[in-house]
Amino acid sequence: MDTLLRTHNKLEFLPYSHGGFTEKLSYLSSLKLQSQDLKLGPKKSDLKRVRNVCVKASSSALLELVPESKKENLEFELPMYDPSKGLVVDLAVVGGGPAGLAVAQQVSEAGLLVCSIDPFPKLIWPNNYGVWVDEFEAMDLLDCLDTTWSGAVVYTDDKTKKDLDRPYGRVNRKQLKSKMLQKCISNGVKFHQAKVIKVIHEESKSMLICNDGVTVQATVVLDATGFSRCLVKYDKPYNPGYQVAYGILAEVEEHPFDVEKMLFMDWRDSHLNDDKKMKERNSKIPTFLYAMPFSPNRIFLEETSLVARPGLPIKDIQERMVARLRHLGIRVKSIEEDEHCVIPMGGPLPVLPQRIVGIGGTAGMVHPSTGYMVARTLAAAPIVANSIVRYLSSDRTLSGYDLSAEVWKDLWPIERRRQREFFCFGMDILLKLDLQGTRRFFEAFFDLEPRYWHGFLSSRLFLPELLFFGLSLFSHASNTSRIEIMVKGTLPLVKMIKNLTQGED
Repeated sequence: MDTLLRTHNKLEFLPYSHGGFTEKLSYLSSLKLQSQDLKLGPKKSDLKRVRNVCVKASSSALLELVPESKKENLEFELPMYDPSKGLVVDLAVVGGGPAGLAVAQQVSEAGLLVCSIDPFPKLIWPNNYGVWVDEFEAMDLLDCLDTTWSGAVVYTDDKTKKDLDRPYGRVNRKQLKSKMLQKCISNGVKFHQAKVIKVIHEESKSMLICNDGVTVQATVVLDATGFSRCLVKYDKPYNPGYQVAYGILAEVEEHPFDVEKMLFMDWRDSHLNDDKKMKERNSKIPTFLYAMPFSPNRIFLEETSLVARPGLPIKDIQERMVARLRHLGIRVKSIEEDEHCVIPMGGPLPVLPQRIVGIGGTAGMVHPSTGYMVARTLAAAPIVANSIVRYLSSDRTLSGYDLSAEVWKDLWPIERRRQREFFCFGMDILLKLDLQGTRRFFEAFFDLEPRYWHGFLSSRLFLPELLFFGLSLFSHASNTSRIEIMVKGTLPLVKMIKNLTQGED
C-alpha cells in the first residue's frame, strides 16, 4: 500500500499501552540471527557462494541477505538558521518529510520567513511511496515518479483475478526531496539541524527549544513529525488499528508477475497449505502480497497486514512472506534494502483547535481504511500553506491561538471530518473480517464503478457520495457478505452516527 512509516530498524509490536506510539515499538535483537539460528541460513561470509538458493520456510535465510543499512544524503548547501540574529520567523516547520517541506516551500513562495527544523535535513527518505499516477499528475509531480505501471492486479483467491485499469507509480524519493529542497532554498527557507524538545507559547509567538540549546522563535509552528505525535496534543485514548508490513527490494532469478502491471493485492493462501498453524493464523488475520515488478529480475515485494488491533508481529509477517516466495518459486539472489512498516490507522483526531498546527500522520490524516496518506497530505499542503499566508498577511492582530485555530479549521473542515468518520467505519468492519470475509469484501469493492473505488482510495468522496458508495458496495456484495456486513457493521455504524452527530457541534 502507500508506505508511510518505514524504517530499516528492526521493529516488533508490543502490547498496546496508553503511553503513546513510540512505546509500542521496540528495537529487538530477536530479529537478528542468533548463533543457534545460523544453521537455517548462510553466514554473511558465505553469501557469495549461496546467493542463488531459494529462501527457506524460516525467515532466517532471507534475513541473511539483508545488507547493512546506509544513510544517503543529498549534495546540497543548505542556508542555515542564525540564532544570533534573534529573528522571529513567520513559520517554523518541525519535520523534514514530504508534508513539512511542501508547506515550507509554499509558504516561503509568498515571501514569508520560514525555518525548517529536522535532525537530518539532507537525508534521502528511506520510504518507498506508491501512488496512483492521476494523484501525482494533479499536483504536477509526474517527474517525481521513477516507474509507472499501466494498471494493477488484485487476486482475491486462486480463481479470481481482477484487472484494475488505473496507472500506478513508485515515487522517486530522491527526486521529490531534491525538487522540494531546491525550491525551499531559492525561496529563502532557513534550515536548522536539530530536534525540537519543547515549545513555549506566548500570545503572539512560540519559542521552540532544540536539543542543541538553540531557541527558534516563530509566529506559527507546524508539526510535521509523523506518527510520533511529539508536539500536537490528543485528549482521547489512542487506540488505532495498525497496518504492518515487511518489504524487500530484491534481485531475483525470475518472478511470475507481469512487469506491465503492479500487484496491488494478492490474498491467495495456497502457499500456506503445508503449515497448518500459519494457515490458521492467516485465516483469522490475513496478510496479502503487494509487489512492484521493475523488470523480470528486479522487484519490490511486501507482505502486508491491512489492519489489525493489535498489529501483527513483524516476525510472523516475514515468515508468511518467505512461505509465499517459496511457493511462487521466487529465488532471491540479493536484497538491496528491506523495510519494516508500522502505520497507525484511525483513532481519534487531535484536539481541534490547538496552538500548534499539524499535518500528515501527526494530524490524523492517514486513510483509516487503507493506510494511504502521502498523496492526500501533499494535496493538503497548499490548503495549510495558503491559510497560514492568508492570516499572516492580512491580519497580524490575531493572537497565536486564534491564528492556529483558523488554520486547523481549513485543514479539518466539517466535510473532511465526516469523511474520516466514514473511513473509520470502514476500518472497524475490516478489523472484524477474517480471510474469507476480506476476500468477499474486495470482490465487491473492485466490482464497483471506478469512480467509487477510485474516489474511496484517494479520499475524493465526501459524505453524500460515500453513502451512495456504501449502498453500491452492499448491492454488489454476495448474500453472505451482506449478512456479514450487517452483523459486524451494526456497532461501528452506531458509533459513526454518534460521532457524526457530535461532530456537528
